[in-house]
Amino acid sequence: MAELALRGGAPVRPQGYPAWPVHDERDVEAVAEVVRSGHWGGFPEPGPLAAEFAGRFAAYQGSRHGVVMVNGTVTMEVALKALVIGWGDEVIVPALTFAATPYAAMAAGALPVFCDVLPDTLTIDPDQVEAAVTSRTRAIMPVHLGHQMADMDRLTEIARRHGLALVEDCAHAHGQRWRDRGAGSFGAFGSFSHQSTKLLTAGEGGSLITNDEGLARRAHSLIDCGRAKDPEEKEFTFGANYRLGELHAALLLCALERLPGQQAQRAEAGRHFEQLAGQVPGIRLLPPDPRITRWSFYRYIVLIDPEAFAGAGNRRVCQALEAEGVGAWEGYEPMSRYDLFQPALSRLPVAVEHATRLDPARMSFPVAEDAGLRRTVYLDENVFRAGRRGVEDAVEALAKVQRHADELVEAGT
Repeated sequence: MAELALRGGAPVRPQGYPAWPVHDERDVEAVAEVVRSGHWGGFPEPGPLAAEFAGRFAAYQGSRHGVVMVNGTVTMEVALKALVIGWGDEVIVPALTFAATPYAAMAAGALPVFCDVLPDTLTIDPDQVEAAVTSRTRAIMPVHLGHQMADMDRLTEIARRHGLALVEDCAHAHGQRWRDRGAGSFGAFGSFSHQSTKLLTAGEGGSLITNDEGLARRAHSLIDCGRAKDPEEKEFTFGANYRLGELHAALLLCALERLPGQQAQRAEAGRHFEQLAGQVPGIRLLPPDPRITRWSFYRYIVLIDPEAFAGAGNRRVCQALEAEGVGAWEGYEPMSRYDLFQPALSRLPVAVEHATRLDPARMSFPVAEDAGLRRTVYLDENVFRAGRRGVEDAVEALAKVQRHADELVEAGT
């Protein structure tokens, strides 16, 4: 008789986990108030609720200025354009991230230069960053991934020594702190996503934070069709309409009130998970870097040993966990094997000029390829909002899938 739910057995967690996003009557009333006001859009920019949220969120992350816009891909593009990075410039990015990270560099007109990641954090390898710097390099764009942060000590020092801008991709790091300094506050800009699955969501949206008032004004101009944001200097930009409406801003303000409590809940549950999951055969934990002083994670990443799972890879293991009632995802593929990353289809001059360097078939990232194609399992954030029992059920599901891994192979890998 089959034991895995994937093969018809009883699931470990039939009741599932708490829904996301969290909402209640406060959200309904906040949106209704915007509807009744008749001021729905983002013009004049910023709208009053957008400005309130941007300021409060920037302060929460330890920055002086915030700019809110339509999504967390545009944020990175706008950041690079505000820094006057474009044609002929290079931006260093990790080989294991969402396609939006290199896309943003290309949308600004720059060439993304990929570096492999570290095996213990899956974040960009500072040694490879150092080796990748050329006379054309203008920025480093580290990504804080899953439950980790990139090594901001090393990256800040490299950027300073070479005169490079730091633009942090913090789509997974709302609330995270490194040595008591907020994610996104280390360099020129920090970029955050408010897409549906993110820790601070309104369905869509994105934020930039910065400590530089001039960069903030330029970012405001770029998302407001290029309008001058300094009445005296009349500084225009070549911008577009990337404004966020007040309905989304109202939801973000409600979500921001919940974020600290949710962050603390996930952190406590994450520590309980680490105490238990390390005992499961074939599971390797990636403990958070000890320099992370406030832990606020998007999803918790574990690495599996396919040999301990009868040769099954991460995708099949995730399918089995889902059947057991535990939300799981295999994560991003490396840029060398990532179907969503199609630079040749952009027809941008940078893609044509650097066709060989942007050809995934010519790329090799051993750490990212081994992890992303075979080993990474991203456990959903709601596993860590279901108390100790929720964590214990997730660990039991991992152990059950490992014990009965032969059924994975029988079902097809």
